[in-house]
Amino acid sequence: MRFKSPFKLLDLKEEFGELLTGTFVERLNRFVVLVKVGDELKKAHLSDTGRLRELLTPSSPLLLAPNPKGKLDYKVVAVKKSYEWILINTQVHSKIAQRLIEKGYLGFRPKEVLREVKVGKSRIDFLIDKDFYLEVKGCNLVVNGTCLFPDAPTERGRKHLEELIALKRKGYRAGVLFLAFRRCSELRPNSKTDPAFSEAFERAKASGVEFFAFNLSLHPLSGEVRVIGEVPV
Repeated sequence: MRFKSPFKLLDLKEEFGELLTGTFVERLNRFVVLVKVGDELKKAHLSDTGRLRELLTPSSPLLLAPNPKGKLDYKVVAVKKSYEWILINTQVHSKIAQRLIEKGYLGFRPKEVLREVKVGKSRIDFLIDKDFYLEVKGCNLVVNGTCLFPDAPTERGRKHLEELIALKRKGYRAGVLFLAFRRCSELRPNSKTDPAFSEAFERAKASGVEFFAFNLSLHPLSGEVRVIGEVPV
């Protein structure tokens, strides 16, 4: 469902300062990429550890933030694919999710929102009004108009689902909020890439764990991240 008036959730310039553009050259490891800024080659930190193979292709336009306090020159904020700028900086996922929660996009306006709550051997992203545990996942893989999660096997993600199933059985509300950073008509588990996560996903759904997904857009000039619609899961 597309919203009539996209709502601003976050200003990336407030988070990172002035943004600049560059191009992708190569991925050196999970966390470091080589980028070209003007005529110079620089190293940039990549917080998204997914494969991102269909996004990080040679000469892909990047949105970068200066990284004066870090060992690397820049942080990667977003990448452009066809007409879309896609946020691939996971450091702001929690803030975006909290704005969605507080603004009532999950169907109610909470009185209390706690972040990073320990549950068993894991940490769940949010505890809402003392009885609703919510985990947040970012999705940037689209195949034939469908958002697929994950784009790489995630044992951590599967364990989060197991924790949520256990919490649901104890009488709590439990859910997963997907932040879909590309336009899609639905969101589904990526059974081909991660069968174990997909199986846990279906069990979680059958157990009453709730799933939410929202399409988000990024405007590179203003740095605004906006919610533009809800996506069926």
